[in-house]
Amino acid sequence: MTNANEPLGQEWMTLQNNHEHYERGALQLKLVTVVFAFALLAVNLPALIVAVVVAALWLQEGIYRTSQSRLGQRLMVLEGLIKTNESGLPYQLHTQWQAARPGVGGLLREYLGNAMRPTVAYPYVVLLLGLLVHYLVR
Repeated sequence: MTNANEPLGQEWMTLQNNHEHYERGALQLKLVTVVFAFALLAVNLPALIVAVVVAALWLQEGIYRTSQSRLGQRLMVLEGLIKTNESGLPYQLHTQWQAARPGVGGLLREYLGNAMRPTVAYPYVVLLLGLLVHYLVR
C-alpha cells in the first residue's frame, strides 16, 4: 500500500488539500455574492443590474469549480493506483489534462455543466428569482 512518503501518496495529499481549498473558496464566493447582492440593492441599484452581477459570479464559480473538478479527476486516478498498489507516474495532473483538453466549445460546456450542479447553483438561482420578483413588483 502506498504511504504518504511515497510519490503517489504525496501527490494525493497535495491534491486533496487543494481540492478542499477550492471548496472553502467556493463557499466564500457564495457568501460574498449574497452580501454583494443585498448591498447593491441597498444602494438602489436596479435589480436587473444586480441580477447580471449575480449571474456573472455564478458563472465564475462554475469556472472555479471546473478547476476543482479536474483535481478530483486526478485524485480518482491516484486512488486507483494506490488501491491496486501499481507503480504509476505520479504528478501527471497537468499532462493528463492537457492531453485530453477539449476545444473552446468543450470548455464552455464543462464550465456551464459545473455551474448547473445543485451545490453550485445555490444560492444564485434563489438570488436571481428574488431579484426577478423585486424587479416585477417595483
